[in-house]
Amino acid sequence: MISTSGSIIVQVDNLKKYFPIRRGIFSRVIAYKRAVDDVSFVIHKRETFGLVGESGCGKTTVGRTILRLYEPTSGRIVFDGKDLLQQSPEDLRKLRRQMQMVFQDPYGSLNPRMTVRAIVEEPLLIHNAGSWRERRERVRQVLAEVGLGEDALDRYPHEFSGGQRQRISLARALVLEPDFLVLDEPLSALDVSIQAKIINLLVALRAKKNLSYLFISHDLSVVEYLSDRVAVMYLGQIVELASSAEIYRKPLHPYTQALLSAVPSIRPGERKQRIVLKGDVPSPSAPPPGCRFHPRCPIARAVCRNVEPQRLNLDGHEVTCHAVEKEFLGTGEY
Repeated sequence: MISTSGSIIVQVDNLKKYFPIRRGIFSRVIAYKRAVDDVSFVIHKRETFGLVGESGCGKTTVGRTILRLYEPTSGRIVFDGKDLLQQSPEDLRKLRRQMQMVFQDPYGSLNPRMTVRAIVEEPLLIHNAGSWRERRERVRQVLAEVGLGEDALDRYPHEFSGGQRQRISLARALVLEPDFLVLDEPLSALDVSIQAKIINLLVALRAKKNLSYLFISHDLSVVEYLSDRVAVMYLGQIVELASSAEIYRKPLHPYTQALLSAVPSIRPGERKQRIVLKGDVPSPSAPPPGCRFHPRCPIARAVCRNVEPQRLNLDGHEVTCHAVEKEFLGTGEY
C-alpha cells in the first residue's frame, strides 16, 4: 500500500445532497431524501480510497456529487486546491479533464449507436484536444493500454463481452489523461473471473499513470485488496474510516463489524461468528434521531436513540459510536 502522507487531491467537507420528494398536481415538495448528509473525507494523490456500504446508503451519490454530476445541497468540494463550487462554468469545464468517472453498468453507459472509436474519441472532441490525426492516435494508444487492439475500433458495444465493455469505459475515462477517477462499482456487473482481470488492470493503470481512485463498491473483499483507506457509509453518513489494514483487522463500529462478519473466509476450517442485523434500513427521508444505526444495532442503549454521536479520531481511525467513545475515551453516557 502507498503512503497517505502526500498532498491531497480531493477534499470533501460537510457535503450534503438532498433530493426533493414531490406530491400532488402542483408537485409540491413535501420532504427531502437525505442521500448524503454531512460527509467529510480527503483523498491523497496516488491513493485508492474505498467507499463501502449497503445499497442505498449514498455512496454513488457521493461520487457523482464530487464530479458535479449532481449539484450539492451544501458543503465544500476541493479538487487539487480549487473549490469546485466556486468555479465559473469555463473553469469547471477545464477541470473536468482531470477527473472522470467509470459507471457501474458497462453497457448502459456506452452509446449503442456509436463505434468504439467514436465513444473513446468523444471526450477529445468535447474538449477540442488535438488534431484529427492526434486524436486517432490517442484513441489507439489508450485502447492498447486497457488491453484492446485496433480490431475493436470500428465495432459496436453489443459486439463485446461485459469485461471488454468495461475496458472501453476505462479507455473513455483515461483518454483525457485525468488525475482522478471515480469508479462506481465497476466490477459488480462482471463474472468473477473477469473481475480479477479488471482489478489487475486498475492496479497497473494506477501505478503507471499516478492515478487517484475513489473506489465505490459493496464487495468488501475487493475493497480490501484495492484500497489504501476505507470509509464505511450508513444511511448517508460515514460511520467509520481508517486504513484498509486497520479497518479489516479491528473494525470498531457495530455496523462495520456486521458487514465484515458476512465476508466468506478464504482460510480452510475458519469459521466466523456471523452478526445478523435485524430490521430494515430506515428511510433516508426520515432518518431516526440519535445514532442512525440504533434501530438495527445489537448493542444500542438509550443514549443511542436520543443523542447523535460525534465523530472520533483515534490515532487516524475515525468512528462515530457512543460505545466506542465510552470504551476508548471513557467519556459519554453509554
